[in-house]
Amino acid sequence: MGGRQAGRAALNPDPELEHPDLEDADRGSSLEVLIAPDEAGERLDKALAARWPELSRARLQALIEQGALTHDGAPVKSGAAKVQAGLYRLAVPAPVAAQPAPEDIPLTVLYEDEHLIVIDKPAGMAAHPAPGSHGGTLVNALLHHCAGQLSGIGGVARPGIVHRLDKDTSGVMVAAKSDAAHAGLSALFAAHDIERAYIALVRGAPSPSSGTIHTRIGRSPHDRKKMAVLRQEQASGREAITHFRTQRAFGPPERPLAARVMCKLETGRTHQIRVHLASKGNPCLGDPLYGSGPPAASVRDAMEKAGLHRQALHAAILGFVHPVTGQPVRFETAPPADMAALEALLAKL
Repeated sequence: MGGRQAGRAALNPDPELEHPDLEDADRGSSLEVLIAPDEAGERLDKALAARWPELSRARLQALIEQGALTHDGAPVKSGAAKVQAGLYRLAVPAPVAAQPAPEDIPLTVLYEDEHLIVIDKPAGMAAHPAPGSHGGTLVNALLHHCAGQLSGIGGVARPGIVHRLDKDTSGVMVAAKSDAAHAGLSALFAAHDIERAYIALVRGAPSPSSGTIHTRIGRSPHDRKKMAVLRQEQASGREAITHFRTQRAFGPPERPLAARVMCKLETGRTHQIRVHLASKGNPCLGDPLYGSGPPAASVRDAMEKAGLHRQALHAAILGFVHPVTGQPVRFETAPPADMAALEALLAKL
């Protein structure tokens, strides 16, 4: 396998490197290798891992799934593909600290005691550090706010985190400050003994207007960045149950253009509500992953006027029995300004 430089491919600092799925890649580096026609045919991830020994095969596969590898400028989707002649380029994110640092980020605290803290998470804040979100996360904010009083059960990267909301989903979250609270909350979530309700503004209106969506959800076989409803006979995926009720429809009664839907989770899978609503043909408005087609022009105009640039999904209610005191607690917040403004505009359709 040939390289641009004699002996091996170069690890080149590239401050101009940009990639939509690796937000920090412009502070990272790139690896390049030029494949000759007579060197094609081997499995891609195996061949590149041998060429780039500074990366494990597992790390290389993860970067490929994140969209970090290109072949002659075109994204490569699978490490299982065969090597082709041409230039392969891998965007390698900059290394990050092993432990997140405390950051003085304002939080809307709904409740706090010595065992746990409940906050109203804004859209745009990731729950914990991850590729593309190394700082500015809820964990960074909690480390500062709680000053070392977070449970360590979640590990150094996710102290106190027992559940999460997607980065662009707003709403109520609880974090553990003591190990006892962490263990108790984790048990409640595992037993689905938590009240969780979300408000979604969706394209069209569900039919029927209420019901239960019961499927298996797992990684999409077609796009590794997405989750999907899987066939029951498929062994992969996990059981996912969402109860939904349409609270209000917007637009012509015979063909609504949008709706406000209340969703109650019985399980809590990754992207569960977004996937389930999309499977009914009613994706959350503004959802970049599961939108599956644009809404009506009047709805798009309302979204622009409201300043909604994320999925219209808000975790409105979180209720549980306090894992230490045994007292029932329940928290409810209204949707933030962008969703409230959008709903007001939709009501005029």
